[in-house]
Amino acid sequence: EAFYFGHARLSKTVKLCRERRDYRGSSGEPQQHHDADEAEKSLSRSEHLKKYFRCGQCGKRFTTSGSLTVHQRIHTGEKSYSCDECGKSFTTSGSLTVHQRIHTGEKPYSCDQCGKSFVQSAQLTLHQRIHTGEKPYCCDQCGKSFVRSDHLTLHQRRHTGEKPYSCDQCGKSFVRSNQLTLHQRRHTGEKPYSCDQCGKSFTTSQNLTLHQRTHTGEKPYSCGQCGKRFTTSGSLTVHQRIHTGEKPYSCDQCGKSFVRSAQLTLHQRIHTGEKPYSCDQCGKSFTTSQNLTLHQRTHTGEKPYSCGQCGKRFTTSGSLTVHQRIHTGKKPYSCDQCGKSFTTFRNLTVHQRTHTGEKPYSCGQCGKRFTTSGSLTVHQRIHTGEKPYSCDQCGKGFGQSGHLTLHQRRH
Repeated sequence: EAFYFGHARLSKTVKLCRERRDYRGSSGEPQQHHDADEAEKSLSRSEHLKKYFRCGQCGKRFTTSGSLTVHQRIHTGEKSYSCDECGKSFTTSGSLTVHQRIHTGEKPYSCDQCGKSFVQSAQLTLHQRIHTGEKPYCCDQCGKSFVRSDHLTLHQRRHTGEKPYSCDQCGKSFVRSNQLTLHQRRHTGEKPYSCDQCGKSFTTSQNLTLHQRTHTGEKPYSCGQCGKRFTTSGSLTVHQRIHTGEKPYSCDQCGKSFVRSAQLTLHQRIHTGEKPYSCDQCGKSFTTSQNLTLHQRTHTGEKPYSCGQCGKRFTTSGSLTVHQRIHTGKKPYSCDQCGKSFTTFRNLTVHQRTHTGEKPYSCGQCGKRFTTSGSLTVHQRIHTGEKPYSCDQCGKGFGQSGHLTLHQRRH
């Protein structure tokens, strides 16, 4: 922000929507204002003042010599005020005072509406806007309002396209500094957040929090229509689209719509033929990293999911879930036309085609249509002559595994 103190002019990147009130905490310490507020006050006090103090290194101007002195410590690195408990140093005595409250637990600023307490008066001011609904920072392009000036700054980058934070390894740019920090961990492999129960590490504290819910079983987000609970708000949002029927992501080539953006991305690879994930053992490529992981287990023989009742092991958690329904008898998917229930959603979908007559899979050679992709695959072997199932006793080949089973009974 550039302020010119010799003239009655203020160039601001932050536009204030309305006049803001000054709050004081219970300790009586004056409210800390944002730069834009300070600038407005300085301008009104010294509209005709010609004198200012200028930094010799960066040219930034200040109305008081004290403000210049504090600013110059950014260039010199001087931190004259040290905490006698942990040794951390600060450029101003005020910053040290705020820091020491971490050790003492002091929160001198209290909200007179709900009683919540804060370490800094600025935190109290932001909190009080929850009660008042005040959003004093307005975007001059679209009119959207914000509680904090830094939130407005981030928003304005959507209009300008500015991405001021760049990775020095790959050059990728980001809108926010914390996005760059997370990105850089891909290069360094750093995972600073560890689970105290199983030791697994994560790149973000949010991912650790989500992981810890696998241990606690916590599902804080519940659906208002069916009561189903979820570990993340995003999972709840996606679930609610089952009730609303909303599919906000559409393919621009064929018009097919999807509940999630990830589903659209995968679908688009059908059109492009892209298979970005390759097996380093056999070279086979896949559209998703999950499919690659599953495929690699055919090489390793890994089956990490085991049934607690019979001990049978599976390569995927979904396969285990479906298997466990054999023991429980659970059939959670019901046909809304005839009431018949199924253990998997896929089986329900196939069944519903008996009511609708839909046959979405067609043979490219003769045009015959089928209700399932598996039926089409078996049919196509009539044209190709492929017989992938062979008897280990006489060597006879078959187009279907069921035909091989019947044949083996003769031996």
